[in-house]
Amino acid sequence: MSDFAKNYLNELAGVIQEIDPEPLERVIECMREARDNQRTIFSCGNGGSASIASEMVVDINKGASYGKEKRFRMIGLSDSIATITAYANDVDYESVFVEQLKNWVQADDILIAISGSGNSPNILRAVEYANSVGCTTVGCTTSKSGQLREIAKLPLLVPSGHMGHLEDCFYMMTHVLCYAFIDE
Repeated sequence: MSDFAKNYLNELAGVIQEIDPEPLERVIECMREARDNQRTIFSCGNGGSASIASEMVVDINKGASYGKEKRFRMIGLSDSIATITAYANDVDYESVFVEQLKNWVQADDILIAISGSGNSPNILRAVEYANSVGCTTVGCTTSKSGQLREIAKLPLLVPSGHMGHLEDCFYMMTHVLCYAFIDE
């Protein structure tokens, strides 16, 4: 019998133990300020990271808002396949998130960008634009490499280059951010 499952879980537990919780606490405070001041939170990612970004939108818009006096405004830039494919086909794939931001984003909004490699051109362009208009940018990415960790104002870094561990930790970190409000 293989020990793959045991080894994977042990390695993942080690990665989780190395994640710094302090940046998560700073993002929670930024999200609280955004909610209280009716600012918008945006999220984006590609592939598995897009799914994580979308799940966060559900948890925030429903789980952290339903039945509460103060409600969040969150938009998933990865969620409109028609918009994404229109930009990808008619402009280029690097524009799919930044062009959506140009329609909606305002200073003091938040962009949560998720990229395992930290080098996805469409993610980097969105973060650069959000930075240029005065947004708080959060980058969920690897601490091992990539430009996202350098340009995001609040990097949430996972000390691994293993895509499975990265995505496991991105889900966990976004759940920390969401459940800070769901459980309050």
